[in-house]
Amino acid sequence: MRTAIAPVALALALAACSGKPPAGEAPVIFEVTAAGETAPVGTGNADAADDPAIWRDAENPENSLIVATDKKAGLYVYGLDGKVRDFSKEGRLNNVALADMGDAGVIVAASDRNDEAAAKIMLYRLDTKAAKLIPLGTVDGGAGEGYGICVSAQSDGLHVYSVLKAGDIGEYRVTFAGGTPKGELVRSMKLKTQTEGCVADPRDGSLYVGEEDVGIWKFAAGSTEGSLVAKADGKQLVADVEGLALAAEGKDGGWLIASSQGDNAYAVYRLPGMVYAGRFRIAQGAFGSTEETDGIDLVLGDFGPAFPTGLFVAQDGENGNRAQNFKLVSWEAIEKGL
Repeated sequence: MRTAIAPVALALALAACSGKPPAGEAPVIFEVTAAGETAPVGTGNADAADDPAIWRDAENPENSLIVATDKKAGLYVYGLDGKVRDFSKEGRLNNVALADMGDAGVIVAASDRNDEAAAKIMLYRLDTKAAKLIPLGTVDGGAGEGYGICVSAQSDGLHVYSVLKAGDIGEYRVTFAGGTPKGELVRSMKLKTQTEGCVADPRDGSLYVGEEDVGIWKFAAGSTEGSLVAKADGKQLVADVEGLALAAEGKDGGWLIASSQGDNAYAVYRLPGMVYAGRFRIAQGAFGSTEETDGIDLVLGDFGPAFPTGLFVAQDGENGNRAQNFKLVSWEAIEKGL
């Protein structure tokens, strides 16, 4: 015997099937399409690709590079054409970040989880001309499984934030005197549950961290206590909260984007103040859609004709019948939607 379905229940069921929330339940999502993609990572049939970091070549924007992780095998360097330029076979490197340290070069930091009881921070110099990674060594990243990582270039060295899976967060000052990296713990923080994505604002030392089932926390420079600035409310931000990206504009403006993995979307906030600005998805197009996104990155500026005002890169957790990869989206398209 069939059971009659109430109109509200039917509406909810149809919304669930379509992948869209019921009318009035969540902010409107707009769609963009990718303008490019990387070659798939080498590990197939697995959750392997994870996190990207963008280096912009200000003199020759089309020569810019993307460094990205295969969290079961190592670290890739891609060109904007998506082709592999280099691969460092270091095993389980989960997240990656980079910063231009002037005379010290472009430094890449990756969270090393090869030993789940003792996190390490794997460090490289990115040879931007040859598109090659030059290993520099490792420093301690805390007692536990390495997960998230982000960096901030400051006058006293590279500050690396090591986020452990259990919620412990360490800020390490890394220096490179003599060519060998040395790390010093300068601050410890703690969130209660599983934590991964993070991003630092070098202008004021603020740190944003995603607690996957809770939301986005902000830690002021030097503080060990954070404040919840964006809750995973199932509407604007749907758990799991994964990758975070920050693009600075001016003294304190710009954007923060979060991977809202629970509904395959991206939540956008205006800085300062984390004012909600909108949500978008990367829809099916010439290079495919994205689902189950982990890591993301955003850098503003000219990246050539396909990305004239900025580049957004997102991990694609499905990628059809191929191994996972990373999708490239024009910031111009996102900004128009906002």
